[in-house]
Amino acid sequence: MAKNYPTVSAEYTTAVEKARRKLRGLIAEKNIAPIILRLAWHGAGTYDYKTKTGGPKGTIRNAEELAHGANAGLDIAVKLLQPIKDQFPIITYADFYQLAGVVAVEITGGPTIPFHPGREDAPVVPVEGRLPDATKGVDHLRNVFNDGMGLTDLDIVTLSGAHTLGRCHKERSGFEGAWTPNPLQFDNTYFTELLSGEKEGLIQLPSDKALLEDPVTRELVELYAKDEDKFFEDYTISHLKLSELGFAEA
Repeated sequence: MAKNYPTVSAEYTTAVEKARRKLRGLIAEKNIAPIILRLAWHGAGTYDYKTKTGGPKGTIRNAEELAHGANAGLDIAVKLLQPIKDQFPIITYADFYQLAGVVAVEITGGPTIPFHPGREDAPVVPVEGRLPDATKGVDHLRNVFNDGMGLTDLDIVTLSGAHTLGRCHKERSGFEGAWTPNPLQFDNTYFTELLSGEKEGLIQLPSDKALLEDPVTRELVELYAKDEDKFFEDYTISHLKLSELGFAEA
């Protein structure tokens, strides 16, 4: 079903494209694609489709939401992005953070994800506990993604594939290490590493390993390990859905 995207002004559209260029430069220069993608993901992943609350509405910049356990360290991303945001006051934080997430995937070799502007900032911070817990299994992931956000099993696997970027930090998550040998390259290595088993120097979280224990999610892991183009195709759709939760609903 087609979405009813709001119409934004020519001035707003121009500002978005200028901000996109500035974001490309900053994210590439600082090698911060992983934390910027995490900021966008965590900002959107609080959506609850039953109550129509949370989601990509710019609230993650608030100290109250940054203090949620799952968001440890994301204050760094907010501070890094703020100088660019200050140059474009016309752009909402809701749009700006999701635009940054799209750029983070693109400049690290990932797919080009469509971006539709027009999200509005919300004043209310969502309740804590809506984001996935890395220590738990598929039932928990389905509770968060399917029952919470209204997403699918395929979305669970494709979005988990974004772990191809970045690494865990013990002081933030309790875990330490990268998922892949090149954590600044967006590709399908997360899936090939997951299937090849644990290796010294790399990490596999309980929520990652759980994808191999369920026949539905395992089949998708095996597919994406063999076919990066298919992963990119499906990831693009899942990322777009995540970034637009509660936005421009038909």
